[in-house]
Parts: sequence; structure tokens; C-alpha cells
Amino acid sequence: MNPVSEGGAVPPTGATGSTDVSRETWVPDDVIDTPIGAEAERAVRLLHAEARLPRPVSQRVFTIANQKGGVGKTTTAVNVAAALAMQGLKVLVIDLDPQGNASTALGVDHHPGTPSSYEVLIGEIPLHQTLQRSPHNERLFCVPATIELAGAEIELVSMVAREGRLRTALAELHNHDFDYVFIDCPPSLGLLTINALVAAPEVLIPIQCEYYALEGVGQLLRTIEMVKAHLNPKLNVSTVILTMYDGRTRLADQVAADVRAHFGDKVLGTVIPRSVKVSEAPGYGMTILNYDPGSRGALSYMDASRELAERGAAQRGQNQ
Repeated sequence: MNPVSEGGAVPPTGATGSTDVSRETWVPDDVIDTPIGAEAERAVRLLHAEARLPRPVSQRVFTIANQKGGVGKTTTAVNVAAALAMQGLKVLVIDLDPQGNASTALGVDHHPGTPSSYEVLIGEIPLHQTLQRSPHNERLFCVPATIELAGAEIELVSMVAREGRLRTALAELHNHDFDYVFIDCPPSLGLLTINALVAAPEVLIPIQCEYYALEGVGQLLRTIEMVKAHLNPKLNVSTVILTMYDGRTRLADQVAADVRAHFGDKVLGTVIPRSVKVSEAPGYGMTILNYDPGSRGALSYMDASRELAERGAAQRGQNQ
């Protein structure tokens, strides 16, 4: 029996194709074989995916850090968060970068005067008063960053327990049912990043597959060890993700091999390709998963999110 489409049409006699079960539509093979058709099919599969990722046994809080700019740190934060939310998990992104790029990509308001991570950090208002739901997904939330955060580094210097201000504020997270929390840091190792490292048990480091990829990572790792020794004994680099990968170059493969040799199984098997679309998405107040869900970048972040969640589930099983 020929499959019937949503509109009641049947495929032509003798024609070959496939049925998209999620939408009960028939797609001719000659359409799928075109680049645009193949991308459209991937987009449909992505948007109508029924897969649900396993919830972690307890809330996982990540600091996403790399003091080198332009490595895909904020892009990774918002897209991994969006991918997890799209697959059934409740996710929070805390924007701790005064530029507010994560807030922009998630489509939340962050004009001056908006309740933000700045007020949370200096103790003016509690965390729950700053939470905003992203318009792109009902399970995706953000604590935005405003320009006021730019002066926080100076204000924190004279404060008591200045390195632990964010940890104190985030104690409230236990009252919320977020599965994953991602703290997006500025490209520096100042007091904002130190606060993020003190507040989270896990660190995710994005490393770009380009020249000097490991430059500065040594300094970040030394900072992490210092914070672990004196301020947060639970801190651990749990995940490294390779970004801006260009498979046409030997350099990308060499960098990937070097990073895997250095970090071992902490490096995700999924690599994020270099993509103009991924760079364009924040300009429209979107993640790549909303801007172009069929793109290689979107599918790569979906794969990375699944790997992150499944690794967490595997570690949970080993610890039980």
C-alpha cells in the first residue's frame, strides 16, 4: 500500500522515495538527492525529533571558559543549551559576559536596567528575579548580562569573599528543577571568571581547530588548579569540545589530534564545523538550531549535546 501524505496525496505509480513518519509525508528520492532537499529533510527530522535525553541524577552546573577570545565559547554555551532543551531537558544559561552575546542569541531582553547577573553577583536581588524564558523554547531560560556587569570586576575587589559571590547566589539553584546550568564567562581570567569557577563543579573548554589553539589553555588549567586547591575542591575539567573544524585542512586534523592527546577522553567525539550560519544566527537573536535547523552546525550541536548527556548518564551508572 502506498503511504498517504498529510494532504491525502499518494506517490506516483512507480516512483521511489521515503516516508517521513513524524509527519506522514512522502518525499521523492530525486528531491532528497539534491543538496537543498537533503538539508530540508534533515531540518524536518530535527524539528520533529521525538528523542528525549536522559535526565542527570542531579543538576549539572558547567562553567564554559577559555580566556582566548573567538574560540566559540558563547556559541557553544547557547547552542548546547538549546539542543538539550529541544530534547526535553530544562536548561539555564547564566550570562556572565558584559557583552551580553549569550543573552542576545537566546532572544532575551538585556537592556540597561534589566534585572541581570550583575545584581545577582553583588547581592542586590535573588537569582529567581532575573530568570527569563527564551522565546525559542519553553524549557530554555537565561539570566541576562547587561552593560553594568562591565564595572563588576572593580566593585568586587573591595567586597568580602569576592571570589565566592556567585556561588552564594547560585545556592538558590537547588530550589529549581534545571537539569543543566551553563555559566558563560568573558574572555579573561578576571574576577568574573574566577567567580564562575568557584560556583560550578564542572568546566567545559571550547578549543578552536586553528593556529595557536592550545595557546593560553595552560594558563587556564593552572588557574583551574589554583581554584580547586583553595576555593572549590570539586572543580574538574570534565569536557572539551573542538570548534571551528575545517575538514579540508591538515591543520584542523593536527590540532584535533593534539587536543585529544592532551585531554584524552574528556574531548567529545563530535566536532563543531566552521560555519557562516552559526556566526550569523546571534544577529537574528537566535541559536543555530532555530536559525537554520538543517545545517551541519545545528546537527553537530545536537550530536554534542547528546554525547554530553549520555556521558553524564554513563558516569552516573559507574558511580552507583
